[in-house]
Amino acid sequence: MLQALGKPQDPILIIGGAGEVGRWVTRFLRKWHPDLPLLIGGRNEQRAKQAAAAVDGASAVTVDLTTPDLGIGEPRVSAVATLFTDETGAALRWAQQKRAGHINISPSISELGLEAATFMHKPAAAPVVLGTEWLVGAASVPSLIFAQKFGRLERIHIEAILDEKDAFGPAANADFERQMYAGAAALFRRSGAWRWCSGDETRSTVRAVDRTEIEANMFSPNDVLLLANATGAPDVRFDLAIGASSTRRKGGPVSTEIIVNLSGLDHAGQQLRERHAIVHPGGQMPLTGLGVALVLERLAGLAGDTPRPGLYFPAQLIDHSTYFERLRASGGEVIELEPIQHAPQVSNQA
Repeated sequence: MLQALGKPQDPILIIGGAGEVGRWVTRFLRKWHPDLPLLIGGRNEQRAKQAAAAVDGASAVTVDLTTPDLGIGEPRVSAVATLFTDETGAALRWAQQKRAGHINISPSISELGLEAATFMHKPAAAPVVLGTEWLVGAASVPSLIFAQKFGRLERIHIEAILDEKDAFGPAANADFERQMYAGAAALFRRSGAWRWCSGDETRSTVRAVDRTEIEANMFSPNDVLLLANATGAPDVRFDLAIGASSTRRKGGPVSTEIIVNLSGLDHAGQQLRERHAIVHPGGQMPLTGLGVALVLERLAGLAGDTPRPGLYFPAQLIDHSTYFERLRASGGEVIELEPIQHAPQVSNQA
């Protein structure tokens, strides 16, 4: 499993690997590829060493984003993940120098310029993944799978629910707060036109798996861009609520919920509406870790050919045919729900 084109597998570097998402990423990669060498990178040397010590075959490196070689010299790597905010862009530039694919899960939709510009200056170096889809593909990949039933997709509405008691690591919490601030103006698509809304215009409600209505706000992770372009749907929006999850209301574990609402015409030209939920009883971190691990698996050539240099979203690299299998193996669940006839709309002032 560690042979790629007859050569020993170079390690995957996970910058921020000592955090909560990083631990899930290493857990998945170690399960799928028991002999894969891993480099756990962190700004805190002690934390990186502690995280590496907990994973067989992992080594720790201390990362310094102010130096051209990240303070780790010139090791060979097969892929790189950055799991916290890199305001310098140093990790991506270093990955390009190493011709290693890179994924960053931090930048909001309004902050893509740094990564896009860095890629444009070295477009032939390696794949660059704009990783800030919701939980790194947990909404977009299922949406694209469900969309296959449609001959013409007219509307995509994602309702995401984060449990307020869900565990956030310090870096993840800082990233989320920054993304929410950066997303004070939310992007959505209506009647084929892209629009921004802000303030009270972003207020909405979502309906959880147990049909409880929760106050929400329109949000714009990269999913809205990916899904609109991949499906051609003229109406695309994403709403995010923070509150009690359906399972916790029943006395169960803190979970995360993603509800995918699709409407349009089936392949016979008949009206079709579908509503599905992706639920994970471990909360949002296992789903995020799963998505990062699946992308790294592709970038490192561990799941077929290494992608050609280019600019990608996670859903373009994650294998759709095995996603639900991997999701269920991680403890997640896919639930078919009764469609709701009247989904919330944005104010006409938007």
